[in-house]
Amino acid sequence: MNKKKIINDPVYGFVTIPSGLIYDLIQHPYLQRLRYIKQVSMTHLVYPGALHTRFQHVIGATHLMLLAVETLRGKGVAISSAEEEAVLIAILLHDIGHGPFSHSLEHTLVEGVSHELISSILMDKLNEEFDGQLALAITIFNDRYDRRFLHQLVSSQLDTDRMDYLNRDSFYTGVSEGVISFDRIIKMLNVHAGELVVEAKGIYSVEKFLIARRLMYWQVYLHKTVVSAEQMMIKALARAKQLSMQGEQLFATPALAHFLNNRVSREDFVSQESHLKWFTRLDDTDILSAIKMWAEHDDFILSDLCARIIDRSLFRTELSNQPFSPVLVDDLKKRVAAKFRLRDEEVGYFVYEQVVANNAYDLQENKICVLFKDGHLKDITEASDLSNIEALSRRVEKYALTYPKEVGLYRD
Repeated sequence: MNKKKIINDPVYGFVTIPSGLIYDLIQHPYLQRLRYIKQVSMTHLVYPGALHTRFQHVIGATHLMLLAVETLRGKGVAISSAEEEAVLIAILLHDIGHGPFSHSLEHTLVEGVSHELISSILMDKLNEEFDGQLALAITIFNDRYDRRFLHQLVSSQLDTDRMDYLNRDSFYTGVSEGVISFDRIIKMLNVHAGELVVEAKGIYSVEKFLIARRLMYWQVYLHKTVVSAEQMMIKALARAKQLSMQGEQLFATPALAHFLNNRVSREDFVSQESHLKWFTRLDDTDILSAIKMWAEHDDFILSDLCARIIDRSLFRTELSNQPFSPVLVDDLKKRVAAKFRLRDEEVGYFVYEQVVANNAYDLQENKICVLFKDGHLKDITEASDLSNIEALSRRVEKYALTYPKEVGLYRD
């Protein structure tokens, strides 16, 4: 059977599946599940076109990895065929551990378990299933391979993962501020002393990449309406879990029911394989079908949250550069409790505070180094002549307060 297929990707055009092993991994149920998990969760409630999936993202990131390997080889960097296949597998599988609605419900269904940990566990299981053929990919993924630039192509501050999601998310949301010169960045990649670097001619493209990352976070990922919708879904799942643990029989698929009816800790998840089995059967459709049914439930809190999500009658989220006054928040909670006849312990389902943060570049982790013709290196913040590039390394925090819009926010 010919396994060297092509996929028509709307962002990059025709994308080639370069090997039989990669084709078989794409066909595996673990990876096919990503077709039913939206890449940017609830963002489609603000940008209607943002319905693309994790599956599309990992295919795109794998395509960019192939271009990066070809570029580095063209500059004399020796990369064996085994290393090429391994680094392609590492990026293909990097998101395999995502649960429904991507980041939104992380730590909600399984407390304290990140998608990175689940990805690592699933890669180990696939390695067993494929008779050890993923061993090198796992070593690269875990940053234990001596040629570190391969890991940096998978996970760093200028990796093919970030390049694809910025490019893809801007494409599907229509937010042009996120468009990056991914092709030029890749052409400017090189390896120096075993580390991934960018040649000096690529400085401006990297600057645009960092600025695009900052803008996409505030304009898309942390848009206040997206924050509101995601928090409402988290609260709805929390209420459903509370009711289930009290013995209430709720509509749920078998996979979702498993996590509603059991408290699964990180230790439980790692040590008991049954939890992983049920997790790999979960996707967005489990959650959406439940929310549609729960909108008719007798419990007011659960039905109200779910009906609002379905109807897009979302809570309002206010963003502030300063913490909200405790007096203001306390007054808001009292008015919400009175309007919806809630007990004190129930108000948290309708009024909540959180801190949202954004830093486009981290000076402490995997710096982006620029290589000049004379062989010396500079961090991008030193190499750039844009004064705001260094500012992008500062962590910016905003305070979010979410509440039903029927109850106005009285400011003190």
